[in-house]
Amino acid sequence: MLFSELITHRQSVRAYADRPVEREKLDQLIEAVRLSPSASNSQPWRLIMVTDPALKDQVARATFSALVSFNQFVPQAPVLAVLVIERPKAITQIGAWLKNRDFPLIDIGIAAAHFCLQAAELGLGTCMLGWFDEPAIKRLLRIPDGKRIGLLISLGYAAPDDPQRQKHRKTKEVMSGHNGY
Repeated sequence: MLFSELITHRQSVRAYADRPVEREKLDQLIEAVRLSPSASNSQPWRLIMVTDPALKDQVARATFSALVSFNQFVPQAPVLAVLVIERPKAITQIGAWLKNRDFPLIDIGIAAAHFCLQAAELGLGTCMLGWFDEPAIKRLLRIPDGKRIGLLISLGYAAPDDPQRQKHRKTKEVMSGHNGY
């Protein structure tokens, strides 16, 4: 698949088939994150692949509540990927402070994009999740105090009845400029 086709094809999947993800594909996704670029090559992440069904269901239930119901599809996904933010190299921390940039968050976004695009190429669906009960998930996954979870990503095969949706995006003229704002 050409890259232009891949980015057109990739979408947030919110309905998953009852089908496990093969270990070889999980390994390819881990490799996609491992090879992601980062500021000063700090690689400020730890990727946790949650595949144990009971644990995965507990983590999935921590992405919604009675008041916040938009992530109720997450338990359908057979895998949840958790990107934990790690401390970057000292040079990256100094640069972040000097430039007022949160490089680890940028790096986590790049790693998540690599993960999702690799998944799409492998025929898998993903959805990035920014809304979750961080303390509950940290307890469940034994993530040390002082660490933050950057993102969760649901992963699996899209349900057969989950159609490819047309992307609605701003026009090129609205979202870009040449030689100035």
